Amino acid sequence: MGSAIVRCLKSKNYNNISLRTHSELDLTDQFATREFFLEEKPDIVFLAAAKVGGIHANSSFPVEFIRDNLAIQNNVINEAFRIGVKDLVFLGSSCIYPRDCSQPITEDQLMTGPLEPTNRPYSIAKISGIELCWSYNKEFDTRYVAVMPTNLYGPGDSYDLNTSHVLPALLRKCHELKMNSQNMMTVWGSGQVFREFLYSDDLAEACVYLMTQPKDRLNFLFGTDGPPLINVGSGAEHRIRDLVTLISEVVEYRVELNWDRTKPDGAPRKLLDSSKIRGLGWTPLIDLKDGLQRVYGDYLERYSCEG
Repeated sequence: MGSAIVRCLKSKNYNNISLRTHSELDLTDQFATREFFLEEKPDIVFLAAAKVGGIHANSSFPVEFIRDNLAIQNNVINEAFRIGVKDLVFLGSSCIYPRDCSQPITEDQLMTGPLEPTNRPYSIAKISGIELCWSYNKEFDTRYVAVMPTNLYGPGDSYDLNTSHVLPALLRKCHELKMNSQNMMTVWGSGQVFREFLYSDDLAEACVYLMTQPKDRLNFLFGTDGPPLINVGSGAEHRIRDLVTLISEVVEYRVELNWDRTKPDGAPRKLLDSSKIRGLGWTPLIDLKDGLQRVYGDYLERYSCEG
């Protein structure tokens, strides 16, 4: 997401951008984070950094998912406030919502029921980030917005089969079967759950759009009745089974599917109600098939050695 936001900002001629790679700045390090903010003194902050992954990664590393995300968001938000930043976008995740809430999911369903167990530590970290933004807004009159995106994919994604999200993992599996002239793909779960997907550049447009709106247009986010929370999704959901079919069309290789029902599905549905941001005039531009074609091209460019 960070690279998508940078692309969006540069396309709009915002060029005074302060950047650090993970190797250059460890945001879990409070001292290093403080030094960065004291040196750069930004006016607006987009907090896209996080430890993320799919069901397998969340299940295997629950400590890292809650510990590292709490540290990153606490350090960045606190140090941003310390140097006087009034406008900040905190990127969360749709997994903050209860596992079995009504669809599409509205912002007021936050904390109305139990979370999906497979990513509970990550979810709790992100909920804490929302609460921290809200607390600063209430106590110090900041305008920190918590953007909750649906499942994201896009250029620069991780294709690690042990840690990546479902879409890039399936794309890589399908490509590797094609390169090896094999066709049996094993996929976790039943394939019957639904997911909503959003291209990263569409979310970047939404984040920059929010930060460039006249202040009074966002006043509805900064009352005391609820957190400064706004959903961003594509509005379309797809069965995982159908996603695999679409990926095989993009890769141009037919696969046979073996559904490993001993592995978890995750939440049955996670469709976001994005009416608040659509009411402001934002709308996504890249549909799933177009987005898949773009990321497959990105995958081939980055991993050409695999074929």
